[in-house]
Formats: sequence, structure tokens, C-alpha cells
Amino acid sequence: MSKLWLIIGREYLSRVKKKTFILTTIFAPIGFVISWVALIFIMSSGQDTQKVALLDPSNILEIKEKGKLRDGLVMYKYPQKKLEILKESFEKDGYKGIVFVPEQSLDSMTTNFKVEYYSNESLGINVEKNIKEGIEQRIKKLKMRQLEVDELTLKRLKTDINVIPTNMKSSDEEVSIYRARIATVLGGIMMILIYSVIFIYGNMVMRSVMEEKTNRIVEVLISSVKPFQLMLGKIIGVGAVGLTQFAIWAITLPLLYLGVGLLFAGKLQELQESMTTSTASPVGDTTEIMAIWQELQNFDYAYIIVVFLVFFLAGYLLYASLFAAVGAAMGDDWGEGQSLMLVISVPIIIALYIGSAVVQNPTSSLGVWASMFPFFAPVVMPVRVVFDPPIYQVVISSVILVLTGIFFTWVSGRIYRIGILMYGKKTTVKDFMKWMFRKD
Repeated sequence: MSKLWLIIGREYLSRVKKKTFILTTIFAPIGFVISWVALIFIMSSGQDTQKVALLDPSNILEIKEKGKLRDGLVMYKYPQKKLEILKESFEKDGYKGIVFVPEQSLDSMTTNFKVEYYSNESLGINVEKNIKEGIEQRIKKLKMRQLEVDELTLKRLKTDINVIPTNMKSSDEEVSIYRARIATVLGGIMMILIYSVIFIYGNMVMRSVMEEKTNRIVEVLISSVKPFQLMLGKIIGVGAVGLTQFAIWAITLPLLYLGVGLLFAGKLQELQESMTTSTASPVGDTTEIMAIWQELQNFDYAYIIVVFLVFFLAGYLLYASLFAAVGAAMGDDWGEGQSLMLVISVPIIIALYIGSAVVQNPTSSLGVWASMFPFFAPVVMPVRVVFDPPIYQVVISSVILVLTGIFFTWVSGRIYRIGILMYGKKTTVKDFMKWMFRKD
């Protein structure tokens, strides 16, 4: 047992002390924050008001003003010039473009309305959206007047439908309508996290084994420690490196984001105000935000974290042992190792696709059975757990996964103990079967 801890310590410290680990751990959160700050400045710089000339010779929109009118990012002015003359002088007059309303019918049955835009620059998405929304609102008012419908009557015709989910098995009378949305986001985050860890650190275990085998370092190690202990020590040591990195990021990222939020509070407020004025409806209703915040506090995070860690660790053990076996069976042919790694990766990729579908329908038969299958369970079950599946399903899935992980760790250990010392020969499926069932 002491030798196992020595191997774990060696694998852990040798990687934690590497410059790549230190630089990645330090600069990854900083990189995320820099990208966030850059996004703030890019979005705020894209909120510049565009001064546009509006020509409506037929007065279809019945706009009487001769001054300015603002619709989100578009500031309209109404020059008294003909279109052909204005085309030659609009830039000199300080306009970014010309919105021209050709003569056409506008009655209560009209569903299509044409507007022409002239400019020497490409029409941006935000400017196009604001032009469309502004003219749509004006046409709406004109049609309401034609139909003799006032704003109050129109509001009475509109009905907002709120679907209030009620869980009859729960002691609570009703569940917030935001719970499913929040659960979808949380489940998606956990799914992507486990998928990434299995790929990144499983591949790291395989490369570590292949490098030691290629450099013949393993021959020295095997003389003093059992191959299975060496494999298990590598798996645990590399996994501990990953957990350390994620723990550091979990602490530093929120602090960095909080600091950036306080530092650029004014810029964020300006951006939110410009986004609010650029759309027909306000962004970020305070009542809705408070309801979401309240629902966030209603999740049983202790239960979710425990289940997540069980499937996280058991899934990593299962796949890392397979990656280690592949690394031990391969020689110095990295291409052959990559092809075998693809075979191991297929179940993880399928599990990711299934998890994406389960997020939309967590109680489907596909979700239930996929969460029981050990090669899919590490990705699929954490998605379902935020939707409160029956506890017996979680227990059965976790037991199957743990037992499967132990079994494949044993199988990989048998492949590892022989394959780690094999050189100069390509490994076949027949060799794998012999190594698995070879007597000690």
C-alpha cells in the first residue's frame, strides 16, 4: 500500500510542478476573464447610434415630425430631398444610410411591407433589426386606427399562458416554472465537464504510460512494484491533478469575475441600458430574475454534488483504466494508439449525444436505460439527477457503474502487466484475450 501512495505522489507532484500545469492553471482563468472583458467592450462598441435619413414621399407611415426620432440604435431624420439627390449627398449630410418607403398599399389586410435601404456600407444585423421593429410598431398603430382598435383592447386580447408544474409525489404544492430551465443548464454543465475530464485526463494517462514504455523507464519501476499498482497509481495521480486544477479554478474564477463586474460596473450598466432600448421589450425583468434566484436556492446541492462526484470518479476510473491498457499495449507507434483510443472514445461521444437529448426529456426511456448502461452512465446520469429521478434508479446506476469500473480496472490491469513490457510487436485482439485470461 505504501508503494501505491509513492506512485500516486510521484505522478501527482511530477505534473503539478510542471510549467505547463502552473501556466495553464494560472492563465486559463485570466484568459476567460480577458475574453469576457473583450466581449463587454466589443458589444458596447457595437451599440453606436446610427443616424439615418427616412424618406416617405407618399406619407404612408404618416410621420409628421421633421426633427429626430430614435428607434433603438437608429436615429431618424426627415430631409426634404428627393431620393436620387439624397443618394449623392447623404454622407456629406452626416447620414449612414437612407431608409426609403416606396409607394404601396397599407390596409388592415396587408401582411408584407417593403422598405429599401441605401448605403455605401453593409447593413448590420442590429441596425436592420431596429429599422424593422421601429417601422413595424408604426404600421401596427396605423392598422389599429384603421380597425378602430385601441391599445387597451389589444392588450385584453393577449393572454400569457403560465404552465405551473405540480409534482404529486412531492410535499410541495407546486414547482416553479423556472426549475426545468435551471435544471437544463446545470445538467448540461455537468455533462460537458465529465465528458471533457474523461477525454483530457484519460488521454493524459495513456500518453504517460506510452512515454514510460518507450523510454524504458517502466523496466526499472516494474522491478520494485507490481504492474497493477503502477497502473492504479497513475490513474489516481493524474485524476488528483485534474481535481486540483478544477478546485483552483472553482475558487479563482468567481473571484475574478466578481472583480471584473465591480471594475466595469458602469460599462455593464450602459450596455444593459442600450440593449434595453434596442429591443421592443425590456431585457432582464427584475421579477423574473428574482424568481430564478429564488429557484436556484431550492435545489438540493449536497445531493447533486455527491451524485456528481460518484459518477465523476467512477466514470474516470472506468475510462482511465481502458486508456492505460491501450497505452501499455501499444509500442512507439502513436498512430496505432490513436486508432485504439478512437474505439474507447466512441461510447463517450454517443453518451454526449444521448445526454443532449436527455436534457430535453429527462424521463424518456432512452434517458432511463442509457443512465443504467455503465459506459453511458457517467455522462447521462448527472444530467438526469437535477431533474429528481427516482433514488432507486440513481443507486442501481451507481452500483452498476462502480462494479463495471472495478471489473475493467482488473481486466486492464491484466493487459497492462504484460503489455507494458512488450516491445517491437503490434498487438492484436487475440493477444488482448490471451493477456486477460492468462494464469499468474
